[in-house]
Amino acid sequence: MAKNIKYLNKDFNTFRQQLVDFTKTYYPNNYNDFSESSPGTMFIEMASYVGDVLSFYLDNQVQETFLQFARQESNLYSLAYMMGYRPKVTSPSTTEINFYQQVPAILSGSVSVPDFSYALKVEANSVITSTANNVSPFLVGDDVDFSFSSSADPTDVSVYSVVGNQPEYFLLKKTRKALSATVKSQTFTFNSPQQFATREINASNIIGILDAFDSDGNEWYEVDYLAQDVVFDSIKNTNTNDPNFSLNGGDTPYLLKLKQADNRFITRFVNKSTLQIQFGSGVVANNDETIVPNPDNVGLGLPFEKDKLTTAFSPTNFIFTDSYGAAPSNTTLTIRYLVGGGTNANISSNVLDTFTGTLRFVNSNLTGAQNIFDSFQVSNPKAADGGGSGDTNAEIRQNAIAQFSSQLRTVTQDDYLIRALSLPSKYGSLAKVYAQPPMANSTSLTDENVAVIDLFCLSYDRQKHLQTPSTALKNNLKTYLSQYRMIGDTVNIKNAYIINIGVDFDIIVLPNYNSNEVLASCIFAVQQFFNTNNWQINQPVILRDIYILLNSIDGVQTVKNVNIINKAGTSSGYSAYGYDIEGATINGVLYPSLDPSIFELKYPDTDIKGRVVSF
Repeated sequence: MAKNIKYLNKDFNTFRQQLVDFTKTYYPNNYNDFSESSPGTMFIEMASYVGDVLSFYLDNQVQETFLQFARQESNLYSLAYMMGYRPKVTSPSTTEINFYQQVPAILSGSVSVPDFSYALKVEANSVITSTANNVSPFLVGDDVDFSFSSSADPTDVSVYSVVGNQPEYFLLKKTRKALSATVKSQTFTFNSPQQFATREINASNIIGILDAFDSDGNEWYEVDYLAQDVVFDSIKNTNTNDPNFSLNGGDTPYLLKLKQADNRFITRFVNKSTLQIQFGSGVVANNDETIVPNPDNVGLGLPFEKDKLTTAFSPTNFIFTDSYGAAPSNTTLTIRYLVGGGTNANISSNVLDTFTGTLRFVNSNLTGAQNIFDSFQVSNPKAADGGGSGDTNAEIRQNAIAQFSSQLRTVTQDDYLIRALSLPSKYGSLAKVYAQPPMANSTSLTDENVAVIDLFCLSYDRQKHLQTPSTALKNNLKTYLSQYRMIGDTVNIKNAYIINIGVDFDIIVLPNYNSNEVLASCIFAVQQFFNTNNWQINQPVILRDIYILLNSIDGVQTVKNVNIINKAGTSSGYSAYGYDIEGATINGVLYPSLDPSIFELKYPDTDIKGRVVSF
């Protein structure tokens, strides 16, 4: 006889009632004592208790598999990593640090200039502290080289002291970002190689790994995933034999390279105080990741070697390896990591005043000059903020969902634009980037080739004027994009065109207003309007916006006329490209050319001319 069994019971009471009803229905003559003290009731309630507990744990396990419902910290972290998001267990405070030093003046011809042979260099990972109590130390991650200056890393020069009519000392100033962090280290000993060996660092407020070196001096690199066998590497742009060398050092102070890294590891937070480090599974003595292909080793890992004529080989994995990096063996690994952050690291301005680190002259042959070292000073002109306790559980859920939808993608035109602008400034100062499909030609069957992107770029010179990027900068960008580019995409990196312009305008001033003051206010407003930071490639100039801007200036009665004038000629310091302003102006809108270009008011102090006219 088929028995009616319900599968929807979840809690103790429904389990108990269902068992009682089941017994009464199918065993009415065998048992009918359902009092609280009867043995049958005891067994029914014990079964109900077991069902309730199992149901609870089953529901809890199912709940912990969903990111939006998980409550256990370890599960929440694991699910976030699975979706590509790395939770933050602490948020370091950040600020800007000003570095100052004096250098003596020397004569260059009849002009006094700074003697940069006395320029100092501050080593990376220097610590800035304060004489005040309970102030967190701040770490400066980059070198500070006073002898180098570019638009991305300017060295400000001012006269410090004067003897007679000539400068005696100049004051140099550099600015760097710093974060509230302390460097700590931990060593791990490895004996025989072990596949995917893991180690753990237990500490509070871990920011991340700084570097890792083994006892033989080999560096180990942190990667996003163990299958990633290349990392970004940088070299100083000083080797004239390098094909990417750029004479314009301010444009590209460092050259970006891709480097194969067999010694690599990944990290993941298990919880707020435990950072897990995992290594690869390869054996260093039998490294199969740097083998040069030749007839003796191609296809070495194939399980079938009878016929290779129709075998598909990949140039990135021609021996079918799956070692995922080297496993450390018979060595001691020293890992330096950063800790810090929190709300206590948020400090006010001008608190950091003590330097702890290594100072040396850029010119290693220079001796003496202790007064130069004594002149070195640091300060934080801005308050440090951003320090916090890291991601909450709710923030981990939301950030992981957002990360999963993006996945560091480089798919659309805007993706390429943002990825190009995120190139670190040490590899070149990109000023403007514009992405578009190639322009269609008469032989094209479609309007555009979706797998090809034209990326038009411009950079800054030392005066923060637009210029075409150097070959070195474009090669750095090419190397950078190669790690994010879709496999079927072709990216053409090209130069955008610069159209230099000037502005002439006529205004009528209201009675009882000072004409010079009103005119100065109008010129300043136009300067801000045409600030290069506010303009993008292929952005048109809407003359009506200039009329509205000038009419809003206090004291302006009427704007009579606004003219845009083309400024061209390299001998005058402008772009070599002339432009038909009148022909490109339609219905009060000045359009750029079909070839991607940008309007630049290069010399705002001289190329804006305003006049006060009468009726």
